[in-house]
Amino acid sequence: MYQIGEALIGNGDEVAHVDLVIGDKKGPVGDAFVNNMTNLSIGHTPLLSVIRPNLMTKPATLIIPKVTVRDLEDADKIFGPAQTAVGRAVADAVAEGIIPQEEAEDIVIMVSVFISPSAKDFRKIYQYNYGATKLAIKRAMEGYPSVKKVLAEKDRGTHPIMGFKVTKLWNSPYLQVALDLDNLTEMERIIKTLPDRERVLIEAGTPLVKKFGVGVVGKIRELRRDAFIIADLKTLDVGRVEVKMAADETADAIAISGLGTVESIEKAIHESSKQGIYSILDMMNVENFVEKLRGLKLKPDIVLLHRNVDMETSKAERGEKQGERTEWGNINEIKSILGEGKLVAVAGGITPDKVNTALDSGADIIVVGRYIIGSRDVRRSAQDFLDHMPQDPDTMRLALDEDESV
Repeated sequence: MYQIGEALIGNGDEVAHVDLVIGDKKGPVGDAFVNNMTNLSIGHTPLLSVIRPNLMTKPATLIIPKVTVRDLEDADKIFGPAQTAVGRAVADAVAEGIIPQEEAEDIVIMVSVFISPSAKDFRKIYQYNYGATKLAIKRAMEGYPSVKKVLAEKDRGTHPIMGFKVTKLWNSPYLQVALDLDNLTEMERIIKTLPDRERVLIEAGTPLVKKFGVGVVGKIRELRRDAFIIADLKTLDVGRVEVKMAADETADAIAISGLGTVESIEKAIHESSKQGIYSILDMMNVENFVEKLRGLKLKPDIVLLHRNVDMETSKAERGEKQGERTEWGNINEIKSILGEGKLVAVAGGITPDKVNTALDSGADIIVVGRYIIGSRDVRRSAQDFLDHMPQDPDTMRLALDEDESV
């Protein structure tokens, strides 16, 4: 058997990222230990970790540089502060009982160490790598993280080196702002004015996509790097092609028309899953959307229920009442058909006074267009809806709360 551990400590050029494997000398880790010592490669020469010259640490520990060691200046960082940090962290792990002392002669450790070529401060290199190595050992011996922890964090975590955040819909409700526009200048004004909130989703409306192409998604991304962006293509046919086009422009979700054939819808859903983006099945004008949904072997990630905008406008022009009841149907029934983790969005003339009704009915996403984009005060109009929703999920979360609890 063997254990695997990982830890990242510090920041800046001296940041330390350690991956390690701990296992029996007579097992696969022992074999890998010897193979790495005897199969050297240029720039990645492994070295035994020592506490000081002529005193290697126990358990025997092999350091493997992740970044190519190009010259003696790079070598000094590995053979000096990094090596000492790893050696002492291993010894302290034994002293503190993290590694049982009686096992120290029977196991070996392989540690992959990241040292940036730009790192200058040897004290920080030592301090960060010491902390990262000991933490990685502790995590390996305790089996951290658990599968439960991984599933709880997978949609909310970010990596500092990525430089951006991938927004996932893990904690509803959300406000989806439908940019049903035909003017890029107006689009830019609205996006810059919208509250910068995780609960705000941005939809590239059908008019925008039709006039400027699916590349408009990329333009929205330039304005809001971390936003969750929906491409409302209302795909009816050749869905796989359109899904890929949207994904190539970094869309997070694509809207598929529920009026399409079962085969076309399932192909689009399959391609969305393949591309790693959300599939939204838009049930506009679908008469029996419950049966349509039941007939799909592949279920979408989100079902969108809303009234036809043209029908609403026509009624208003004739002076007819819109009616209090929307065409949302039984949202809980739809969720039971979709399965766990799937979402329901509702749209069609929703105003702030109807938000609580929609949320109480089980809606996860409130889709709003004209109330916000037609307003003189876009920020205030959006806030009218957000006031009915909780704070963004991680607003009060400390930077290190995602790690082990104490």
